[in-house]
Amino acid sequence: MRTKHLTPATPASRRLALALIAVLAAACSAGSDGEPPAEADAAPALADASPGYDIAAPNTLTDAERGAGWRLLFDGETTTGWRGYNRDAFPDTGWAVIDGMLVVGATSTDPDVAVGGDIVTTESFTDFDLKFEFMLSEVANSGVLYRVIEEPGAAIWHNAPEYQVLDDTAYIEMGTMDMNTHLTGDNYDLHAAGEKTLHGPGEWNTARIRIVNNHVEHWLNGTKTVEYVLGSPEWEALVAASKFAPFPRYGRAASGPIGLQDHGRNVFYRSIRILPLEPVSLFNGDDLDGWQVHGTELWYVAEGDLVCESGPDAQYGYLTTERTFRDFDLTVDFRQEADGNSGVFFRSSVDGTTVSGWQAEVAPPGLFTGGIYESYGRGWLVQPDPALDEALRMGDWNTMRVRAVGDRVTTWLNGTQMVDLEDEKIGGGEGSIALQIHDGGGIKVRWRNIEVVDLGM
Repeated sequence: MRTKHLTPATPASRRLALALIAVLAAACSAGSDGEPPAEADAAPALADASPGYDIAAPNTLTDAERGAGWRLLFDGETTTGWRGYNRDAFPDTGWAVIDGMLVVGATSTDPDVAVGGDIVTTESFTDFDLKFEFMLSEVANSGVLYRVIEEPGAAIWHNAPEYQVLDDTAYIEMGTMDMNTHLTGDNYDLHAAGEKTLHGPGEWNTARIRIVNNHVEHWLNGTKTVEYVLGSPEWEALVAASKFAPFPRYGRAASGPIGLQDHGRNVFYRSIRILPLEPVSLFNGDDLDGWQVHGTELWYVAEGDLVCESGPDAQYGYLTTERTFRDFDLTVDFRQEADGNSGVFFRSSVDGTTVSGWQAEVAPPGLFTGGIYESYGRGWLVQPDPALDEALRMGDWNTMRVRAVGDRVTTWLNGTQMVDLEDEKIGGGEGSIALQIHDGGGIKVRWRNIEVVDLGM
């Protein structure tokens, strides 16, 4: 974002003035080892106002985070794990590690000119949960980019989505451009943040970016600001109407580094940590290890597939995971060989053959595959638009995706979104994932590639 310079004049700028002078000097002289120079003592000593994070101290992990697999991307002391965008080494000017902060510097002559250039992680990430803290200076401008594509001669923002980091108030007051989709927490130039709380210059903010199966969320100080799906029809239309239209690789990378933007303005980062969200397979292709059979219907493995088939009793049957899941993103392939009246239950429990919980329907054509049904309760909560039924491939392999986070559950069938429901009762549920055989007999369904990402943290 190119803007004219705004002269700082608020109380916050007076509190930070001396500190920013020290940051500027450090940013222009620190080497790639990230060791702070003597001026580091002048950096601001600010209180840690970090709502939404259970963290003992900046640049550390809690026991729960460590146990869940979180890793620090910034250790608070060095630039290890970072390098310049399209470079092998970390910039030798413009960035510095000062008082436990990774700081991007500014020039006194033209504050909107980048000093050191953008930086990226040395490691690439596909699906992940990223948390970080940032503090603004007056007229601060930066961003956190993800799934970065490094292309010689191209700016980092040409190809990578961006979580905007900005002194919102200052830029709104300038009035030099339409700031919709250009404010903190936005998906830059595409999606505008909803209701949010942004702490101004001199105060710490907490932020979060989470990506699973191209489903992206931005969070700011504990509030979700943006949610979108990379590659969805809505996203494609927005990109085509945006400044990214000339860049065919924008948002297309399946994996890439995390990037921090140098836009020539002082911004302070710390407590940058990431949890790679790798899917866990619930079916090993050999046996029913990790699952429990309920009822007398048939569950077995054949040719590497999990098969459910009606038995002589022709009653309801269930296969439940021994592990429970609350917030998750599940994908499963199914092929209906006969009848096919089945389903994927979530946050469920089974007593005998009586199930409690919610079902993402799997059924023959015309019977609402992808809809949400509450057994022994309210019945159908939502059915897909009948026109969407054409997504079902009877007798062939299909991919069902079920995403449950809090009160919200969304289903997709072969890439087509079927339903999107918010329900308080679902939000209060807990339990297993389960596969169903409907009663009545004559049912045979094959299942494979049952994978889940736990979104519980």
